[in-house]
Amino acid sequence: MLQELINMLFLMLPRDEEGQALTEYGLILALVAIALIAGLTALAMALTGTFNRITSALGG
Repeated sequence: MLQELINMLFLMLPRDEEGQALTEYGLILALVAIALIAGLTALAMALTGTFNRITSALGG
């Protein structure tokens, strides 16, 4: 009984795939943002180390 009701409700859902594409683009954008944040964090750490070595070499 419950399974039949679920199947009937599922068949009544609209077949619009535009929202699905928008969701996929959102997920891709989120993954790119996470990768960008990780890359910039690593770059910042490397630059901090470089500047610290330069400061030490200059006697500061």
